[in-house]
Amino acid sequence: MEIFLGAFTEEWERRRAAFLHERLMGRAKDDEEERRRRGSTVPVGGSSQKLSRRFKKAARRPQTPNSSSPRRPMGTRFAGLASGSQPAVVKMASFGGGGRLGAMAGYISRNGEVSMETQSGQELQGRDAIAALCDDWAHLMGNRTESRDIGLFCIDIAHGPEKGQALNEWARYIVRSAVGDRSFAFGVEERDGTLRIEGVVVLRSKAGERLTADAKATEIVQARMRAKGGDVGKAEFRFKGYGNGVEYGTSRLRKLVARFDGAVENDRGEKIADAKQAGDLVQQEWRGELHSRKSRDVMHLVMSARAGTDVDTFRAAARAFLSTEFAAHQYVLSLHDPMRDPKAEQDGGKRPHVHVHAIVAMRAENGDRIETSIGSFRRWRESLAKEARARGILMEMTDRRDQASAPAYTRNQVRPISRKGRTEHAGTSNFARRRYDQKRREEPTAPSTAGSLEYMKKVRSQWLEVARHAEDSDAQNFAKAQLSRMASAELSLKEMPDARDLPRENGSRARAALVELSKLTEVDNMSTMTRSAFEAYEKRVEAALVQAERVTPEIWRSRFEEIASAARDHVEARREMMEQAEQARDRTSDNRRVRRVDDANQEWDEAVARHGLSSVETGTGVLMAVEYYRQLIGSTGDDQSSPDRASLQASLNFELARAGELGAAGNAYIREIAEVDNDVRVAIEAAQRSGERMGNKAGAADAREGYTEDEILAGEPTPGDVARADAMKRFGDANRDNAKQPVSLLEELQREAERERDPDDFER
Repeated sequence: MEIFLGAFTEEWERRRAAFLHERLMGRAKDDEEERRRRGSTVPVGGSSQKLSRRFKKAARRPQTPNSSSPRRPMGTRFAGLASGSQPAVVKMASFGGGGRLGAMAGYISRNGEVSMETQSGQELQGRDAIAALCDDWAHLMGNRTESRDIGLFCIDIAHGPEKGQALNEWARYIVRSAVGDRSFAFGVEERDGTLRIEGVVVLRSKAGERLTADAKATEIVQARMRAKGGDVGKAEFRFKGYGNGVEYGTSRLRKLVARFDGAVENDRGEKIADAKQAGDLVQQEWRGELHSRKSRDVMHLVMSARAGTDVDTFRAAARAFLSTEFAAHQYVLSLHDPMRDPKAEQDGGKRPHVHVHAIVAMRAENGDRIETSIGSFRRWRESLAKEARARGILMEMTDRRDQASAPAYTRNQVRPISRKGRTEHAGTSNFARRRYDQKRREEPTAPSTAGSLEYMKKVRSQWLEVARHAEDSDAQNFAKAQLSRMASAELSLKEMPDARDLPRENGSRARAALVELSKLTEVDNMSTMTRSAFEAYEKRVEAALVQAERVTPEIWRSRFEEIASAARDHVEARREMMEQAEQARDRTSDNRRVRRVDDANQEWDEAVARHGLSSVETGTGVLMAVEYYRQLIGSTGDDQSSPDRASLQASLNFELARAGELGAAGNAYIREIAEVDNDVRVAIEAAQRSGERMGNKAGAADAREGYTEDEILAGEPTPGDVARADAMKRFGDANRDNAKQPVSLLEELQREAERERDPDDFER
């Protein structure tokens, strides 16, 4: 099929059509073009057709370097800002797993009232379109299980403490005996003649052991308590629920405090009297103990422009930016115009400025994943500004150091208290409140790292040049204002107490500790670490934080909190890079992993213990047949036209279909294998789709994850239940005949590329 790029009126359409045509024709891409298009991705291992390579240890593939296009000179950027150009704003709103895609699409489309646009220019509107979008992207969703970070528990005891023993002290001993060295908070109440202890616990211990907060974990804890004997042995322990992340822990601890009217204590015996203290405990102390992990299948970006910017022009600039940076990825975008936003202002709608929301699949069709590093965001701002200028919008990329701006606050550091007009927040801790206030007031702030201080010297010299050569007084005054901000920021940095004002030993130790922490915030070297190296690095950071907090005097406390926050953010960024690298290695050799165990009987016993004898025996028989035909196909060589190969392939497809039916019917062993075997996973998905077409109703037990036992028993439908029910209800729309509907040339290319992507998947 030949295409004519001149048939497309927009540059982004021509780029997209050329990309799809190249993929369809199977052309090898030029290295420079590949770097330009994949500059924001981390390659993940490709698949292999030979069985011997499927079961080899995952090999590391080199990462694609970032885009090397020349950057816009600092002086040019500053001159543009002084002349009235607006800053380019590209924000990361959130990440989410595949299960969150429907909710995120519903948010940016105002539940289907505002139209969305796909990467190919197709317009989507209505709730049916959201359900169809989730189906279309299903093969790109990894749906990695979230870590279980916070557990809810209760302990029932028939009698109270001995005479003269404090109730809370006795209860704390009971809980400590049950959960070990984990952090927790609890309250005690009398119920029907017995005492009940209810609490919240961090599931990961100091030694790294993580409880699962399910029935099996309950049995483990109960056995530990019975072994201790005495009052502990007589207590009945059970987990009531679990969840992921700081937000879940904060909300549950606040509910516990409200339920016990402030009569809650932590594992050290400190009172937690109100919601603020509960938030401080989780945000400041428990956060570092969680080692939380969430699935990142999609990301939510927001691109903003000043009030008064032409709506259609900015939409075109955002569309071109997304096409340039995420050419190989699926995405949808939606423009929120304050004049046409159906959401009321008091509910968070009708923002006073135009902005575009985009949801982007983290994994591309070829397996590459988006890298969200500091450098990536800088490049994205440069790209958006470039596309905006090309359409007549004056816009420049900015760095917060360019204007001595205060560092941004994270969404975990604040909670919204008013959404009318510009959203107002309240800090979740004293440090978070100061950081929020500094950002809202745009207080001049100087960086504290050596590299950033060197950068600030260049910034100052460039603003001096702009002030000297400005053609009008407004630009000159703007440059002078930036120089004034630089001076104020440097003055505030110098106002930090000098070590000579403190006792000699204290001052030197505190300064040394803060210098060590400052080094940890440097981002010059962000190479990917192995898990063992990262764990050692994380322990070193935590040790440095503990040491610095211990020796830092009170008058340096604000500086310590700022550096400590930056250090923790740095650790989280490295954790994300390490996990992405692990996922890349795990997906090589067609997403297959092999559990290398010396004793095959031990592996069998472990599988039976996890899934039951019947599931393992049935699943093993089918999977052995699958591997048998894979070996035979591998032995036929590369001759695709061989009659024997075609017959063997048909037999393999039949066995895969059997495996898919078993997995769709609930065989847990087959579903576990599907996590590392892409063919089995595709077969299960095909069987599930077939079952849905025939009217089968799938259960939604996973939607209850993260809810308490009381909430589950109450039978209230969760948002996940409702979303899945809507999707099932509208599934028939996918079968309607679209043959008579007009199809654009770009859509035809898109569909043909998808059909040619994987012939084996199409045959299945």
